[in-house]
Amino acid sequence: MNRRNFIRNSGKIAAAISVPLVNNFSLSNNLNFNNTINIGIIGTGDRGGGLIPFINQIENLNVVACCDILPFRLENGIKKSPKNTIAYKNYKKLLENKDIDAVLIATPFSTHYQIASDSIDAGKHVYCEKTMVRGIYDNLNLVKKVKKSNIIFQTGHQYHSSRLYSHVVDMINSNEIGKVSYFDCQWNRNGNWRRPVSDPSLERLINWRMYKEYSGGLVAELCSHQIDFVNWVLNDNPSKIMGSGGIDYWKDGRETFDNVHLIFEYPNGVKAKFTSLTSNALGNYQIKIHGDKGSILLDYQSAWIYPEANALKELGNIDGVSGATAKPWVEGKGIPIDYKHLDPSKQALVDFRDSILNNQLPESNVYSGSSTAIAVDLALQAVHNERIIYWRSYYNINP
Repeated sequence: MNRRNFIRNSGKIAAAISVPLVNNFSLSNNLNFNNTINIGIIGTGDRGGGLIPFINQIENLNVVACCDILPFRLENGIKKSPKNTIAYKNYKKLLENKDIDAVLIATPFSTHYQIASDSIDAGKHVYCEKTMVRGIYDNLNLVKKVKKSNIIFQTGHQYHSSRLYSHVVDMINSNEIGKVSYFDCQWNRNGNWRRPVSDPSLERLINWRMYKEYSGGLVAELCSHQIDFVNWVLNDNPSKIMGSGGIDYWKDGRETFDNVHLIFEYPNGVKAKFTSLTSNALGNYQIKIHGDKGSILLDYQSAWIYPEANALKELGNIDGVSGATAKPWVEGKGIPIDYKHLDPSKQALVDFRDSILNNQLPESNVYSGSSTAIAVDLALQAVHNERIIYWRSYYNINP
């Protein structure tokens, strides 16, 4: 099954259903005559500012405005942008600019809902960085708002746009590693996760990830990417979530945990573990998918397959495997999955452009983003309250 058919056939995660958008949206309503999409960047910190060079490389996607409340970050965004890019200190002023067709929201997690909601009201297409929205009801409300609009809304889970990742999903759904029973996901670092602060009064603005008022910590900022992937592969939401964590290493006044350990159980019995450390970087970023015929290991931009011993004879039939031989397996090495693809962050922006130009539901959309964001919220409840949390049916919203 190819990726597009997989998405269209999904039934339980609304995110995975590709359908025409409502209200007979016309490109001529929002775009200029040559279909160039003018985009405003709201939040020009590490992520927002880091995406500008990618946007500059993409045809028909043009940065025309930047906004940030911190002057040095706004200046940095302007420097990376084309000449004549307009600088704004207040995102609402940016939204008043009729020449702007779309916005990229890369602000603290706690601000996503209001900015996204205001952007929809202003008629702007939205690329909202992960995690989409904090809080179950704000997620559900934003989904309803997008459904009633003509807006293209993409969530910044960039691996959902990765052609390598989508190829791996196709492999799994083609039974190439057999029946999947377990996902082992980690995103480990060795560092305090802080940004330098020149003025103590700016501490909470710059290091917002450390404070519960603004952030979901490691769960929202790191684990969410891998939660999104597991939901995507299984075409389902977790049925129950449990976890643990703490501030056990970095005793520096932070409020969000410096380590988290989550276990998700899905309705079909599949388990998924998500770990994020800040005191040991062994393995860095990894997703391991375990099936009864083999396993797949994914990192940021590469993948390997590890056949089970009883499946070695089938290696010659594995789609996308280069050098299909028993030798790497005997040596304890994976066999590389050879599949050409763009950097996932750049591909996500290309997909956003194409979704707008073709009036299509993005692969990583408001429905998949909401499912992941709600799972993040439930995981935080499980960790902070030290109890098992269950998924409720009313968390699901269909297109």
